[in-house]
Parts: sequence; structure tokens; C-alpha cells
Amino acid sequence: MLVLLPPSEGKANSGAGAPLELDALSLPGLTAARRAAVTELVELCCGDEEKAREVLGLSEGLRGEVAKNAGLPTAGARPADEIYTGVLYDALGLATLDAAGRQRAAGSLLVFSGLWGAVRVTDRIPSYRCSMGVKLPGLGALAGHWRAPMAEVLPEAAGDGLVLDLRSSAYAAAWKPKGEVAGRTATVRVLHAPTRKVVSHFNKATKGRIVRSLLSEGAEPKDPAELVEVLRDLGYEVEAQTPGKAGKAWSLDVLVEEIH
Repeated sequence: MLVLLPPSEGKANSGAGAPLELDALSLPGLTAARRAAVTELVELCCGDEEKAREVLGLSEGLRGEVAKNAGLPTAGARPADEIYTGVLYDALGLATLDAAGRQRAAGSLLVFSGLWGAVRVTDRIPSYRCSMGVKLPGLGALAGHWRAPMAEVLPEAAGDGLVLDLRSSAYAAAWKPKGEVAGRTATVRVLHAPTRKVVSHFNKATKGRIVRSLLSEGAEPKDPAELVEVLRDLGYEVEAQTPGKAGKAWSLDVLVEEIH
């Protein structure tokens, strides 16, 4: 099982420690694209601060993120599961899983990123600010920058099992499963049952809880149909929309009564 996650906008500080080693990150087929993105971001943030803030879509209160990006080459790096914070990652609670659960997380979770493309939760990265919606001056839209290298690397990373896609639309634009891989992919929406609407906070929190449940229970559904049954056994109310033809992903709606 491969679980595709979005990153968090907010991130923990890098702290002290050894700096980033691009060549040591998982999915080495993305290294060249990562190096290009890091180089462009650092160059941007070492120049005109106002231009960098505009390109990155940062408010006045986030001005300090420009200097953080400028210092990426020498900043301390920590495992990605210690850098990404926020609602989904708080609900996922990787640090509080038992050893078996953490081992499953290391092998099955892939966090998408505007800067790194995608990383394992054990990959060491510094704190940064660069969303997938950014257009870097020398590269253009980051989703487009990542599309070709992702198409080369991700099908192999997906293996022959279930792909559980929990990404937001901005990050899904960087890689869309196709063909046989798409046929064993399930995308998930979390809906407030009484209104049938997506509410951002509990959408993220519920996705985090779903992943935690799967990791804690050691569940290994082989395909979307089996995932539906596993989630129902775990107490989730799930509605499945099966694809109309081969090579299309399943769409699952998880219904939640209470917003929390």
C-alpha cells in the first residue's frame, strides 16, 4: 500500500543538525528536479525580498520565511515526519505509533511537496516554505516542473498494491496515476454527513485518523474494494463510486457526523 499525502503549510523549525543531502533522499530519480527547484528557490530568496514574498504568496507576517528559504543549503535537516505539522499530521500522530506502526509508515507514506516533489517520512529535510502552486522564475509552475520526473518515478514506487490518494488538488496536479496504477487507486473525500459538504479542518483530521487506523491495525488492503471493507470494519461510513471503465481511480466518500 502506498499512501499519498499533502504537506502542511506550517512546518516545525529545522533546529541544529547536519544539513540537507539531496542525494540521500528517497526516490533518487527526482534528485535532478529537486536540485533545480532548491537552486531556484534559494536564488529567489537571496535577492529582492519583496519579489520573493510576492512569488511565494507570503503575507507580511510571513516575511521571515524568505530568509528561511535563503538559508536552506546550510539549515539543519530533520526527518520529514518531524517537519510537517498541522491538522492532518496531528491526527496521524506518527510519533505516538508503536514500533510496528512507525515501520509501516516509513514504507508506505509519501508526502508530496512543491520543493522536494515527494519524500518518505524518514527523509531528512529542512523547514521551508514553497507550495505546489508557486511559479518560480526559472522553472515556471512547480506542478508542471514535477510532472515528467514524477511520471518516471512514481509508478515504480506504487508497486503492485493499493494507492490511497489523500492529496489536495494542487498536489495531485504533479502526478496523476494512469492506466493499471489508476485502476488500483482510491481518492478520498471527507464529507459532513448532514450537509454533504467538505469542511477543511475535519477533512484533514479525518484523513489523518484514517491513515493512523490503517497503520495501527496493520491493515494491508490490496485494492480499493478491499479498502472499503477495511474502513467499514474500522468504523468509518464509506460510500464508494466505482470507475465506469478500466484505468480510472475509485472515488470514496467518508461521511462524518460531527465536526471535530
